[in-house]
Amino acid sequence: MAPGRTALLLAAALIGLALARPAAAQQPPAPVPGKPAAARPASGPPAGATPAKELFGRAEGPAPLAARSIGFYSKGCLAGGEALPVNGPSWQVMRLSRNRNWGHPDLVAFLERFSGEVPKVSGWHGILVGDMAQPRGGPMLTGHASHQIGLDADIWLTPSPGRELTRDEREKLSASMMVRADRRDIDPANWRPDTWKVIRAAARDPRVERIFVNAAIKKALCREATGDRGFLAKVRPYWGHDYHMHVRLTCPADSPECRPQEAPPVGEGCGSDLDWWFTDEVLHPKPEKEPAKPKPPITLADLPDACAAVLGAR
Repeated sequence: MAPGRTALLLAAALIGLALARPAAAQQPPAPVPGKPAAARPASGPPAGATPAKELFGRAEGPAPLAARSIGFYSKGCLAGGEALPVNGPSWQVMRLSRNRNWGHPDLVAFLERFSGEVPKVSGWHGILVGDMAQPRGGPMLTGHASHQIGLDADIWLTPSPGRELTRDEREKLSASMMVRADRRDIDPANWRPDTWKVIRAAARDPRVERIFVNAAIKKALCREATGDRGFLAKVRPYWGHDYHMHVRLTCPADSPECRPQEAPPVGEGCGSDLDWWFTDEVLHPKPEKEPAKPKPPITLADLPDACAAVLGAR
């Protein structure tokens, strides 16, 4: 084994020991009002073989390092993470028990800035913010392949209700389904006439690299958007995203180890490339003859080398 990789795995093992908890401490701490509950610690094999999601999922706070996004959106980590306050003038954080309202300071600043624009361009009181990143980024225990470097945020397409939600409501309230049952268009019962203006406000921010939505939502934007339609290039259809928009920022200037995504295709994306999403191939795929074998989980050794230092920083 190469000396560098040996050192990395040794560091990983030491981190695993440092993060280990005795059996009596496996219960999560009691929630503190106004503060996200800590993630449940995980137990298991030494860190070198432990899935990275177990290691990063048990980190309760950010790495006390200079802020930087490390790696790619789906394979990396976050140093110096900052928490978005659970309440703001025009935003509320949902699912507080997940402790996923962390991000690079650029992401926190974007959400504060964007949420302030929303009431100006629509009838919304503000936004409801879903998952951002874990305190130190990295793979999550559930729900996402990306959101690892503190530059991704899920914003519900359900407006904020105009009052402060209780902690219990934030756990149980569901976002509204925006896609029709046949998957071919938006559901007019839940889609608001000003929703496209909210998405446009996010896409127009120069720090935003992409916005992912369900193809039916993209279809509605193509149909409804008026005036300057240049923002549509950033809004890309992707599987899922029926209830929310997934906003992704560009790599920050302070993060040389951040790997950017390729530029989005040229054009509005309202032509044949969008039509493909509504073919039988996509809407009614034939079952695989043999189920695909699950991919092995990402380990610390699969992430950029700097992520071991992020995980072990005290």
